[in-house]
Amino acid sequence: MEMVPFPLIPKPIEVNYRACTIPYRFPCDNPKIATPTEISWINVFANSIPSFKKRAESDSTVPDAPARAQNFAERYGGILDDWKKDPESHGGPPDGVSLGRAREHLLRELGFMDIFKKVKNEENAKAISLFPEVVSLSDAIEDEGERLKNLVRGMFAGNIFDLGSAQLAEVFSRDGLSFLATSQNLVPRPWVIDDLDSFQANWFKNRWKKAVIFVDNSGADIILGILPFAREMLRRGMQVVLAANDLPAINDVTYTELIEILSQLKDENGQLIGVDTSKLVIANSGNDLAVIDLSRVSQELADISADADLVIIEGMGRGIETNLYAQFKCDSLKIGMVKHIEVAEFLGGRLYDCVFKYSEVQS
Repeated sequence: MEMVPFPLIPKPIEVNYRACTIPYRFPCDNPKIATPTEISWINVFANSIPSFKKRAESDSTVPDAPARAQNFAERYGGILDDWKKDPESHGGPPDGVSLGRAREHLLRELGFMDIFKKVKNEENAKAISLFPEVVSLSDAIEDEGERLKNLVRGMFAGNIFDLGSAQLAEVFSRDGLSFLATSQNLVPRPWVIDDLDSFQANWFKNRWKKAVIFVDNSGADIILGILPFAREMLRRGMQVVLAANDLPAINDVTYTELIEILSQLKDENGQLIGVDTSKLVIANSGNDLAVIDLSRVSQELADISADADLVIIEGMGRGIETNLYAQFKCDSLKIGMVKHIEVAEFLGGRLYDCVFKYSEVQS
């Protein structure tokens, strides 16, 4: 598919945009010696290898899955070790994009196209069954400001379903995660980045006509977090574009999966529990990673997004580890839960803290 820069990033893009938020190294660092930050993040990806290997071993669509999963674990571990010994060993020093790309590309090379498919399907089914209850609880809140806050809490609660975090993957496989309990037990405000009040002020002014939302995980994240929020935007007369991955990465929802989810949630009149969806568009972002580099999106998404006046990037990978400081030609919102201690330390916050970063462009 043809890939182009996201049109709402100011040009020249090479000057005005950098995908990765956390600088792993600086120009003064020795190019042959891994920095402490590089080593720390290489270890984050190394710690996730056992959970990825376990998922790959049980992939019934792949012949000789256990042997191939072992091959993945050894080879990806070797790539990470190479980067520790020589930061330039695999085409340049590692960052949040290249570390994830190496893992996803290696899985695909070994025939593992979607090792999280089974758990995604299970979580989607659970979340679809809960969707009417979550929406009705939201609709019952008469105060508009309180309803918005409830929807925002729902986005954070949904975003905790993230199997790319080794710690959360272990908790999930052991205990599962309750969406409604999580939404009531978020860390208290003020969050580590908390622009909810200024966002809410503009929400009341009906400042936006069209939003592009880069979505994140399957299950509770997309179905119980993002879709109730998008539905509220539709109810207010906005156009909403949901941009999802082209190819699977961890438990992120893909473009084709999102189309199927919406077909199950809409009624025979194409409504989402009483709300018209004629202004809702599902777009293929062209992305194949758990993070996103907006210097390369699909031509389709670029065309659909050009006249948007609000960009929302959701999830720790897309909205915090990448794009947190990205500037756009229009208003933007980055929203996600902090699920790695390394990210919490960089931001000066707590593990499972929340980021709600709203940037307003003066018209």
